[in-house]
Amino acid sequence: MNAEIFAALAQLEKERGIPQQYMIDKITQALVAAYKKDKEGYTDNVFVEVEDGDLKMYVQKEVVDDVLTPATEISLDAARKINKHAELGDLVNVDVRTQNFGRIAAQTAKQVIIQGIREAERGMIFDTFSSKEHEILTGTVLRIAPDSGDMTIRLGGNTNDRTDAMLAASEQVKGESYHEGDIIRVYVVEVRRSTRGPQVIVSRTHPGLVKRLFELEVPEIASGLVEVKSIAREAGSRTKIAVCATEENIDPVGACVGTRGARVGAVVDELHGEKMDIIVWSEDPAKFVAAALSPADVVSVTVLPGTQKACRVIVPDDQLSLAIGKEGQNARLAARLTGYKIDIKPASQAAEFEAQQEAPEEPAMEAETEPEAAEETEE
Repeated sequence: MNAEIFAALAQLEKERGIPQQYMIDKITQALVAAYKKDKEGYTDNVFVEVEDGDLKMYVQKEVVDDVLTPATEISLDAARKINKHAELGDLVNVDVRTQNFGRIAAQTAKQVIIQGIREAERGMIFDTFSSKEHEILTGTVLRIAPDSGDMTIRLGGNTNDRTDAMLAASEQVKGESYHEGDIIRVYVVEVRRSTRGPQVIVSRTHPGLVKRLFELEVPEIASGLVEVKSIAREAGSRTKIAVCATEENIDPVGACVGTRGARVGAVVDELHGEKMDIIVWSEDPAKFVAAALSPADVVSVTVLPGTQKACRVIVPDDQLSLAIGKEGQNARLAARLTGYKIDIKPASQAAEFEAQQEAPEEPAMEAETEPEAAEETEE
């Protein structure tokens, strides 16, 4: 029977990747649990030994004259049948015949072993997918909840390293439509442990998805020659991405755009037409804010004094609506990208604002956008 057990453990390790020592520990727990169920008594003195492919179970008892507690004591005569040199006060290991366990005890052992296999598989799946946090994975749409719109995505191809992930409706891009069986690419936000196994949280709206897509399409980003400094995204509509070169003579924007727009075009296609504004990051806040308001032209940027990060931007009169954007989107994304509160004014009102600088209580502002919470790219 022991040979069959170890052969089964070897097969289990080969097929499912569960280490033999892990399962031996679980079998030990199962035998102890079965002994406790069968004897309904003390188990602290019960142990299992594995030697040279042989698995044996013992209960350790003290040799005494008068046995009062059979679970922990043994008479001298009985002890000398096991070890002829046994003396009073010695500890003797008494062999436990597991074959004599009752049906309930055997069922208990079976449940412990099955649970051990499940825990091992869940642990391996967790390790597999936790190493893929902040990465893009391809999956298959399994189910779409008709009431909430939440999607269940099957990730991983092989039986041993696949799991189901939840793509909540709030993490889906408005306008994108998927059906059961469709292939979908998702961004892994987080992997959590749960009683039902690993819980993989994925997204299509996270700004990290844009960063990873550019890393896949732009070798200079993947190699570190171009760095993504920040991203502001309104999923399905528009994204602003700030990049800089880590070496001279490299055009970071050109590298991201690619020949005839091939690289940025591949990202846009994956995001189903989402507009991309790629700008050069700068340490100078004024230059950075001016670039962030692209495609609008900027006359000047004045960083306002004080602890709050804020600036005043003057644009040509005919560029005001472009700078602000539809429903304030351009200014809003620029504020998130830079982390600055941006106050945009037309050039015709520049002189008026110079006067207002002397009267800070004047609240009139035509277009003011706060950065809200700057959307961070992951580590």
